[in-house]
Amino acid sequence: MVARKDPKALYELAPGTPGMAGVVLLHQMEGFMDAGGAGRLASEHLLDQFDHRLVASFDVDRLIDYRSRRPTMTFDKDHYDHYEDPALDVHLLTDGEGKRFLLLDGLEPDREWELFAQAVRSLIEHFDVSITVGMHGIPMGIPHTRPLGITAHATNPGLVDTADQPVLDRLQVPSSAASLLEYRLGEWGHDAAGFAVHVPHYLASSLYPQAAIRLLRAVSEATGLILPDVELRDAARRASEDIERQVQESSEVEDVVRALERQYDAFNVTDRKNLLSDNDGRMPTADELAEEFERFLADQDGPPPSP
Repeated sequence: MVARKDPKALYELAPGTPGMAGVVLLHQMEGFMDAGGAGRLASEHLLDQFDHRLVASFDVDRLIDYRSRRPTMTFDKDHYDHYEDPALDVHLLTDGEGKRFLLLDGLEPDREWELFAQAVRSLIEHFDVSITVGMHGIPMGIPHTRPLGITAHATNPGLVDTADQPVLDRLQVPSSAASLLEYRLGEWGHDAAGFAVHVPHYLASSLYPQAAIRLLRAVSEATGLILPDVELRDAARRASEDIERQVQESSEVEDVVRALERQYDAFNVTDRKNLLSDNDGRMPTADELAEEFERFLADQDGPPPSP
């Protein structure tokens, strides 16, 4: 008989952690799909802009495969000078109006996903979390010159507004620790949701601050958190200028952007076919979407792009 593992052994609570009630838990874990670095940029922005403290740390030695994602070390002339410790932590933050919330941030677990989900459930119940919300980006055939869309999903349809997003058929896609967490939380009777911002596919491997801004807006609308994004908007303006310059320098890229603009505009003024469809209105099959996601994930094996 296999011994039952204790999910609480996967993490350690920081001493002196304050009591909470009804807080929101946001999460962003690096390792799965995050086109444009949307979730990563949003998470980094929150930690940079708001006061925060560590309240829980996961045992990454149990959860991370170091040989598939080797941590970075610095070698200085004749000795190792620095080791970039991998981490998966929960921080307590305070939003723009003094409302506290939690952020789970770090590397996506490579192993023990079920036990990890149970561990997060334990923390949710310990901190009396009202709703758990995930954030990431997905590549989509859209132009950067149009508003970014959002695919929202939740354990309870009433938790998010899905009125304006494209209607998706039943699909099989690669799973992640975050998607399994949301699924299990629904089974356990906890409210959970997620937002995937649509990132132009030709910018999916670059950092795209516009996508992080759209994610934070969706999170604010769903949770009531006040999450200022002034610094991200400055970065977005610089990114837009850089993108426009590159488009103007390449007629081939410009042709692609203009074709995507025509498809996007036709979607919005006619019968609102799905934005995933091609110019003939044909929806990609589930296998084609899964293959596209797999290709994108394969491209993420290298180090993440620098800001």
